[in-house]
Amino acid sequence: MSEKVQYQLEFPVKASAKMLYSYLSTPSGLSEWFADDVNSRGEKYTFFWDDSEETAKLITKKTDKFIKYQWEDDADTKYYFEFKIQEDDLTKDVSIIITDHAEEDEVEEAKLLWESQINHLLHVIGS
Repeated sequence: MSEKVQYQLEFPVKASAKMLYSYLSTPSGLSEWFADDVNSRGEKYTFFWDDSEETAKLITKKTDKFIKYQWEDDADTKYYFEFKIQEDDLTKDVSIIITDHAEEDEVEEAKLLWESQINHLLHVIGS
C-alpha cells in the first residue's frame, strides 16, 4: 500500500457549534448528508451508500469541538478523518475543518468529494 498524504479543507458554516456537532457525530445527523444510512454500535460506525458499506471506528472526540474516525481499512495505520469545529472568539463565526488522508494522485479528487459532501451538509442545515 502506498503512502497517503494528509490534507485539510476549511468551510465557513452559518450554524452553532452544538448544532453542527450533532450532524458530524450522530448516525441520524451523518445519514442526512454524509451517507445514505449510518448505524453505530459503541465506537463502531457503519456507513451505507447504494450497494456499498464501510465501517469506521470513532477514535476520539470532544463534544462541540471535534470528532475523529478511522476507516476499518486503515486500522493499524496513522490514517484517519477528522471534523474539527472552529469558532472565532470575537466574531463567533463557525468553520468546519476537515482533515483526511489520500494517496497523492487522489488528493484533488478527494477534496472535490469533500466539497460536494459539505455543500450537501450546508444545504441540509440551511447555511
